[in-house]
Parts: sequence; structure tokens; C-alpha cells
Amino acid sequence: MKNVLVTGGCGFIGSNFVEYLSKREEYHIVVLDKLTYAGNYKNLELLDIAKYTFIEGDVCDKKILNKLFKKFRFCAVFHFAAESHVDRSIDGPKQFIQTNIIGTFNLLEVSRSFLQNLDPDFKFIHISTDEVYGDLKDNEFFKESTPYNPSSPYSASKASSDHLVNAWGRTYGIPSIITNCSNNYGKFQFPEKLIPLMIINCLEWKTLPVYGNGQNIRDWLYVNDHCRAIDLAFKNGCIGDTYNIGGNNEIKNLDIVNIICELMNELKPSKNGDYKNLITFVEDRPGHDYRYAIDSTKIQNELGWKPMETFTSGIRKTIKWYIKNESWWRKIQNMEYNQERLGSI
Repeated sequence: MKNVLVTGGCGFIGSNFVEYLSKREEYHIVVLDKLTYAGNYKNLELLDIAKYTFIEGDVCDKKILNKLFKKFRFCAVFHFAAESHVDRSIDGPKQFIQTNIIGTFNLLEVSRSFLQNLDPDFKFIHISTDEVYGDLKDNEFFKESTPYNPSSPYSASKASSDHLVNAWGRTYGIPSIITNCSNNYGKFQFPEKLIPLMIINCLEWKTLPVYGNGQNIRDWLYVNDHCRAIDLAFKNGCIGDTYNIGGNNEIKNLDIVNIICELMNELKPSKNGDYKNLITFVEDRPGHDYRYAIDSTKIQNELGWKPMETFTSGIRKTIKWYIKNESWWRKIQNMEYNQERLGSI
């Protein structure tokens, strides 16, 4: 059985990827997570997967990384660990610089120092975002060749980490692949993000805050489709390449909220009336990019990937999950999660 390291494996996309990879019998998964506000060890418990090792730790701590790399002969690192909430990066950018840049640097340096002792097919898979490209005008799409033009402290820190991965690949021979994805949605997404926030606020009959006039456009990708794309990049992708992953679902923020309200009216009708009555427009955030849209032609043509979920099917599954798992998001609201410590090394 081969060992893989999943950093940030208790976060939204990371825990979904752990579930996806756990179905492959040839891997033992080592999850490293700092358990900050967005990391929740209950995610792994809810998945009911047996064959993984959890280590509470920070990618900025080289001592922990050295111990892990010494103990496990990794065949892959899937680097999800990141501070990823734009609003938080505007309020406090320092932690984004620390985790996203210094943490990635540490992982690359430890990978380099242990490279000769790792699995001969070792790969470093770096999960990034389309936000590194900035925003788009109408009829344009992000391609792998699009110049970086980050707008927020978050996207700037992720752009920096992408450049580090590429540089360590070229200079030191770290066999790396970068994936840049569009906005994800699905189960386990932290409640302050747009889609879970709107679902939960509907359930609690609270205001549905929409930035500006709600015309900002995002390309929405169901998290399971994203996991499948990452796995394909790992198995069949070219070392040193970048793959853009998008859901082919360009939707305005206001339209997203309206769709959620319509489905909530169907799936969980409120005695108070139509959920759309809760929509409220609020002051736009600084540097708010207008439009993101991914061109996924490369990964579709080279690796045979395409999204399996439409937004209609994916958002329905997502809403049903949040309705069913109130105890999960309620504990986050009440700050009653991550009160136990599960693993150390």
C-alpha cells in the first residue's frame, strides 16, 4: 500500500478528496491539517472511512513535515492546505502570506530534501484557484497561458505559491503539477461561503446578503467533479504542466441566490413565505472581481475529463445535504467543533 499526504484534508475540498481517494485500495492516506476555523475533523468522521492517519499540524512547521516524510515514503503530496476566504484576507492578510506562501515553500523544501528516499513515482500536486488570473471581460476565458493578475491578498498569495511550485520544479526537479479550479460547491463547505451561507440563512429565515448589485459572475464546479479531475491529473498529467478545471456553469451571484431560494421553496417550504423576500443588497467588497470563467479544453482533451454534474443536479444535492446535516453546520456556528485533538507525530 502506497502512502499519500493530503494537506488540508479536513477542509472542504480536501475532505471530499480524501473520501474520493479512500475508495482506491492501493493508497493509505495521511491527512495533515492545522484545524483552523475552516478545517473540521468531523468531516472525516462523517465520511466513515477507515484507512487514514490523521495528524494535527501546520504546513508552516518544518519539524512536523520532516517527521512525516521520514516516517512515510510518500508517492504523492496533494497540497490543499490554504487560507482561502477573500474577505478574511482583506481584513487580515498576514496569515494568508504565512500559510499559502511559507507553507508551500516548506512543503517543497522538505520534498526536495527527501526526494531520493521517496517513492520513485513521487508527484507534488498543488491545488490552486482561478482567482490568480484576476477578472475577465465578457467573452474571455482563463487559459493555462493567461497572465497572472491577482486582485486580493488571497489570490496574490496563491499566485505566489503557484510560482514557487513551478520554480522548484524547474530548478530542483520536483515532479509537480498545478491545478487551477473555478468556484467549488458541495458538502462540507464552510458556512461563510456564498452557497452554504444562503442555504443556512434560508433555513434560519435570515437575510440573504448579496454584494453590490449581484451581477458578479462565477463558474461553478461541483466538488466531486473537481476531485475526479485532480486524480486524473495525478495519474495521467504531464509533470510541470498546469490544468484548468471549470464546471462550465457561468452564473451571476444574484441568479445563484434566486436558484437556491426556488429550490428551498420546493424542498423546505417556510411558513414565513418565499425565501426570495430575504434577499438584501449590501455594500460591495473592495477589489471584487467581476467575472471568472475557466477554459477546461486542455484537461478535457489530454486527460478525458469533463464535469458530470450540471449545476441543477449539483446544487440540489448540496441543498439536500445541508438540510440533512444541520448538526454539522450548527456546531460550526456555535464554535463547538475541533474541541478534540485526534493525532500527533
